[in-house]
Amino acid sequence: MTASSMRAVSTTAIVRGFSTRLKEISIRAIESLVIVKNNQPAAVIINVDVYQEMLDELKDLRVEAAAAERLAGFDQANVICHDDMRTRYARKD
Repeated sequence: MTASSMRAVSTTAIVRGFSTRLKEISIRAIESLVIVKNNQPAAVIINVDVYQEMLDELKDLRVEAAAAERLAGFDQANVICHDDMRTRYARKD
């Protein structure tokens, strides 16, 4: 997210112009709106698509980290080929 896609607004200004700000967020004119109270960031409003993209990216990063952790402990001596796995776990009806 770039600085130009973010906008800070006071709590007073958000109350007075909520509909306008919500429209800016919903059409992605801005990607995030930081609500400031007493000169401190208090909350952030983002577009729902941007939020979903962030969740998806976070999930991907978690999967990548788990894979990297598993690969770090990978031991080639314990490898079982696919055919052996199919044979080992085949249904015996």
